[in-house]
Amino acid sequence: MMKIRIRHETLYTSAEPARRAVQYLRLTPRTDRCQRVLSWTVSGPTSLVPWIDGFGNRAHVASQANHTELRILVEGEVETQDTSGMLPLDDGLPPGMFLRETPLTALDDALRGLAAPFAPMRKAKGSITALHGLMLAIADRLPYLVGATGAETTAAEAMARGCGVCQDHAHVFIACCRAIGVPARYVSGYLAGEHDGMASHAWAEAHVEDVGWISFDPSNRQSATDSYVRLAVGFDYASAGPVIGSRAGGMGEDLMVRLQVEQLQN
Repeated sequence: MMKIRIRHETLYTSAEPARRAVQYLRLTPRTDRCQRVLSWTVSGPTSLVPWIDGFGNRAHVASQANHTELRILVEGEVETQDTSGMLPLDDGLPPGMFLRETPLTALDDALRGLAAPFAPMRKAKGSITALHGLMLAIADRLPYLVGATGAETTAAEAMARGCGVCQDHAHVFIACCRAIGVPARYVSGYLAGEHDGMASHAWAEAHVEDVGWISFDPSNRQSATDSYVRLAVGFDYASAGPVIGSRAGGMGEDLMVRLQVEQLQN
């Protein structure tokens, strides 16, 4: 087991006051087979309303009016366990729902071509072997490059650029899984240790019949270990992103993020 301490601060400042900002925060870890939340707080905005979204994620609706500064601070400790990336529990979400295509994971010819060799491999050698092969193929095809893409970049666009970050790797993996008939979903979270600035991280989980959900992280060419902390799951970044929202007014906005993910013991 590993104990991980996290401090994640997000600060928005604007040259002109914003009339109002409303954000969905998926910044509270899920308790499941691979992790246990020991302590956790979310603070900052004047209004924080807790809720559970349709994927079972612990979330908050945050709002604040008439401000030039909006700070979101999450702090806590999580105890994790290495399950070799396997989550064979029923979390109440039918796997078939994760065959749904979304704008961020829409297929094109390049994505279908990348996925195509793994359909026969899945039949010949099994889904787990095929999915590991797909993960490595994505890592080879799309080298990790900070700043190459943005939150709105689709899987098809990342493929066309030939590079991306963890979010793009997850979207491409999900799209390719759906192309060969494997349910797959997006996971947002944190990653402890030295991983090229990936402390805030994203990866994917694919559902293998008679086994359960298995994690795949093309950015690091591995399944999740006890260094990973899961925050939220969804179809893609749009439904599982840590902070998503909008504001009225507030021209000249700047964003600053401070994140510490510290391994306390193993």
